[in-house]
Amino acid sequence: MKKSVLTRYRVMAYVTGVLLVLLTLGVIAKYGLHIDGADTFTTFVGIAHGWLYVIYLIFAFDLGSKAKWPVAKQLWVLLAGTVPTAAFFVERKVSRELEARTADAAPAVAKA
Repeated sequence: MKKSVLTRYRVMAYVTGVLLVLLTLGVIAKYGLHIDGADTFTTFVGIAHGWLYVIYLIFAFDLGSKAKWPVAKQLWVLLAGTVPTAAFFVERKVSRELEARTADAAPAVAKA
């Protein structure tokens, strides 16, 4: 698996996670605090998060397919973009796992 597959997933995980946190704060400001301008902010961030989440899904699915993950794990990673802050924790766990797997495979390839 190429490192670029993991890198593009990581970028989209962070972007999706940040936008979801901003969206959550916007919804709190709009409905909980009744702040002026929160309506426009929530609309803009919601649309951006929605479109970028689709890209996140594509990259996460591509990563899961190339990493040969079971379906349950792949669904867990795909849904991480829908829970505020979950994308950050899942991304970190996935990155550590795949970097370790890549590091373990590299010496075997070098010896062959």
